[in-house]
Amino acid sequence: MLNNASRYSKMIKAEASRLGFMQCGIAKAEFLEDEAPKLEKWLKNKHHGQMAYMENHFDKRLDPRLLVDDSKSVISLTLNYFPEERQTDPAAPKISKYAYGADYHQVIKDKLFQLLNFIGEEIGEVAGRAFVDSAPVLDRAWAKRAGIGWIGKNSNLINKKNGSFFFLAELIVDLELEYDNPFQTDHCGTCTKCIDACPTEAILSPFVIDANKCISYLTIELREEIDPAFQNKMDNWMFGCDVCQDVCPWNRFSAPNVEPLFKPNEQLLQMKREDWLDITEDVFKTIFKNSAVKRTKFKGLTRNIDFIKKTL
Repeated sequence: MLNNASRYSKMIKAEASRLGFMQCGIAKAEFLEDEAPKLEKWLKNKHHGQMAYMENHFDKRLDPRLLVDDSKSVISLTLNYFPEERQTDPAAPKISKYAYGADYHQVIKDKLFQLLNFIGEEIGEVAGRAFVDSAPVLDRAWAKRAGIGWIGKNSNLINKKNGSFFFLAELIVDLELEYDNPFQTDHCGTCTKCIDACPTEAILSPFVIDANKCISYLTIELREEIDPAFQNKMDNWMFGCDVCQDVCPWNRFSAPNVEPLFKPNEQLLQMKREDWLDITEDVFKTIFKNSAVKRTKFKGLTRNIDFIKKTL
């Protein structure tokens, strides 16, 4: 007969699958001892660039029990975003695949709240919080602890069956559950494709990313003008970058997502190089009405386009 922790875990994983999550793993809520010195060193070396928020809540990033009182479990989930279609004009400025459809923050938050409600209805009163890339949670570390995959040399979480084109999210709850075994094996081996392919050499060494050089950071997080030193090195990216994932051998297993809200905006996919160079604020608002690209605002996207257009 299953004990409660095991039974509850199976129920939660079944419901997560029904909601469309690709994987669900569970880890014990405790201090991330191994990650503490790595995070401290990364911040000390200023590899986080202007993302000052990364310096905040250092202790909370390492201990989920400071985020949810008396928390017992971290439920890690993945949601596939790999698209079936791509931008049609190979000469057009590029947008990272994760931003083709609706803003993932809201899509995933809705699913997480449904899962949290399910736990409350089926198991009982459970305190918990949902997290999607917008709070001090080291999601890749928790996903690894929950047995979902390993952290690749490009710092992305990789799964043998699905590659790395997926979002990570968490529920931190005060419920004792059955914990999955941490993922122990690094399946990158001697491969350095991601390091070799990075146009701006942002992967300083395996697992160490200098955000100051990362195209995703430069096109999304950076608020000032892009350093001219990156001219001719942006590989035509105007929002985000997929290079280190595109070259990863494990992503040959990526399959198109089945989430309707991630269906690419057809107008976005069909826009040609000239359309992007002449984009108006009205067109921007129409195309990116419910998109994560809104984060850059019209001013930010046109800054990026202006920066790369000399090489288009």
